[in-house]
Amino acid sequence: MLRILTLITGLALMGACTQTQVYEEPESLGEFKLRVNYAFAEKAKQGPVSRDATPKEWENAIQNAVDIRMGRYEGAQDYDIGISLEGYMLAPPGIPIIYNPKSTAIVLVNVYDVNKKEFLAKGKQFQVLEDTTGGSALKGSGNERTKEEQMSGLALKVADRVEEWLAEEHLENGWFDKRPDPIQPLDPAEVTQNPARAAAFHSDVLDFPL
Repeated sequence: MLRILTLITGLALMGACTQTQVYEEPESLGEFKLRVNYAFAEKAKQGPVSRDATPKEWENAIQNAVDIRMGRYEGAQDYDIGISLEGYMLAPPGIPIIYNPKSTAIVLVNVYDVNKKEFLAKGKQFQVLEDTTGGSALKGSGNERTKEEQMSGLALKVADRVEEWLAEEHLENGWFDKRPDPIQPLDPAEVTQNPARAAAFHSDVLDFPL
């Protein structure tokens, strides 16, 4: 818990560089297709002087952002993404120029291959910091943005970072490469000679573990 709170405090004093857009150019993700995205925030640690937010508010914000970013890929293989919010700080109103803390969030991410019934990654940690605009730079995030705007911005930064990470893993480790078809086409001659052979082929039903 102390480590999470220390990270939150440290990140809150840092600056942000670029403005993350809701819709950006898609990454190269091979055959990736999002089946379900899960968000959990019940155990999230709230940082010092943070605005209050309920776990449900966080879960809705994260799921919505991930759906927007990751739901646009239409590959042929299903994957699930689970994101656990570990800690956050939603900047309160401060003193312009003198004290302008930034909103931050720390998450752990799991990626599950539905067809292979195995995790590609478990507990990958990311730390994100809200973007700075001209208004928030002068007035401070807490003065310029509502709590909901801060949460939406952080959730978008999480989705953006996860999307970039998945693209990196696909490029370097082939995470979402097309898998060979497990069922090979039958030779027409074999079907004629032995029609019963076709009945031997079947497909398994794979369920995500609950």
